[in-house]
Amino acid sequence: MPACQLQSIRRRQWLAACAGAALLPAAGSGTTQPQITLRFSHVVAEETPKGLAANRFKVLVEQRSGGRIGVQVFPNAQLYGDANEMQALQLGAVDLVAPSLSKFGRIGLPEFELFDLPFLFDDLNAVRRITLGPLGQRLLQGLQRQGLVGLGYFDNGFKQMSANRPLLEPKDFVGLRMRVQASQVIAAQMRALGARPVTLAFSETRRALATGVVDGTENPVSNFWTQGMDEVQTDLSLTNHGYLGYAVVTNQRLWNYLTQPDRDLVNQALQDSLGFANQMADTQNDKALIALRLAHTTRIHTLSQAQRDLMRQAVQPVHQELARRIGSEWLQTLREALGQKGI
Repeated sequence: MPACQLQSIRRRQWLAACAGAALLPAAGSGTTQPQITLRFSHVVAEETPKGLAANRFKVLVEQRSGGRIGVQVFPNAQLYGDANEMQALQLGAVDLVAPSLSKFGRIGLPEFELFDLPFLFDDLNAVRRITLGPLGQRLLQGLQRQGLVGLGYFDNGFKQMSANRPLLEPKDFVGLRMRVQASQVIAAQMRALGARPVTLAFSETRRALATGVVDGTENPVSNFWTQGMDEVQTDLSLTNHGYLGYAVVTNQRLWNYLTQPDRDLVNQALQDSLGFANQMADTQNDKALIALRLAHTTRIHTLSQAQRDLMRQAVQPVHQELARRIGSEWLQTLREALGQKGI
């Protein structure tokens, strides 16, 4: 059997095993017609933490409402991609989306780009001190300015750098075209490292890597693996330089339409699903890394402390730039919550 065909089979087996983790036994009558149907659109594979959370949410809502509330999940940008999912939500074309926190900057909420700052969080416990604390709730409340309701946060872990060469020090980035989300912070990060940022939708990234439109990118390992980026990138460097998280949001029109009991049901199902997704995030990234090592398609590199320090030092101006743009009070509040000093 050709190696590429064997690799495809292994990937499908891994994805199928992950997808099973989101399932719960069905409850109630399968013939009940939903009185309300919620459309949940997202841009990644079903087997990622985001995809698993969406599917878990669907099952819980339909179980707990006895089928009276249905949920349709549209993964892999089937309906809308990175560039237009927020607008679709605001217009009512979909009911729920789970964009990365970077996406809120371009709709007038640049303070969400705090989460994009490189080398800010030491681990996921540090992240949750923000998302579950007063600052995280303040950020969600700010979504009301855009007619949105923020329902909660969840993780996809920490990002790693990939290209067709190891990326271990700032000099390794010089001249590379690196795909980024539409985030001024992440673009500034790449420029600080010597690369040229290229903004592309997530759904377009693998093709852009395969055709040489871009040279590299950053992703949690689960995204890198489920999207088959190992087939078009020879090297993955375990930099753990940045956090990738999401917020689940709906629009105020839908939220106001639902009765209070239905809002409570939907919200509790979502919180349970987000807790499940957070439990899965580390597991999925660890499993994906094991799968990558077994696949032998991509060389995997670990940074030394000295290399990590060089990268951290190179991107410090990015923190200062964001402070000037959104106000130093945001960063000061965040660092106080993390027990850090300075801006």
